[in-house]
Amino acid sequence: MDIQISKEAAKWYKHELDLENNDNYIRFFVRYGGFGGNIPGFSLGVSKDAPEEVHAAKEIDNITFYVEEKDAWYFEDNDLKIKFSRKKQEPEISYEKRA
Repeated sequence: MDIQISKEAAKWYKHELDLENNDNYIRFFVRYGGFGGNIPGFSLGVSKDAPEEVHAAKEIDNITFYVEEKDAWYFEDNDLKIKFSRKKQEPEISYEKRA
């Protein structure tokens, strides 16, 4: 799996999660419930956590966005793509099938 995140979306997460100079990890994880997820009944959560066992990661502006190995099942054969919606003024998450 690959994580694709736009610089605008990365900036939004940095601001919304109040990242300081020593906070440089953002974890995407599976959570029960919610909507708009890749698998019905689950959704994507976000937290400021240091990695333990990274499955996929992408560094943007000194911030590492990552998914742990234990959450890899949720993405199946998809890449995680996050771009910033100027209309909604928040990130838009999509799951794209790997070729």
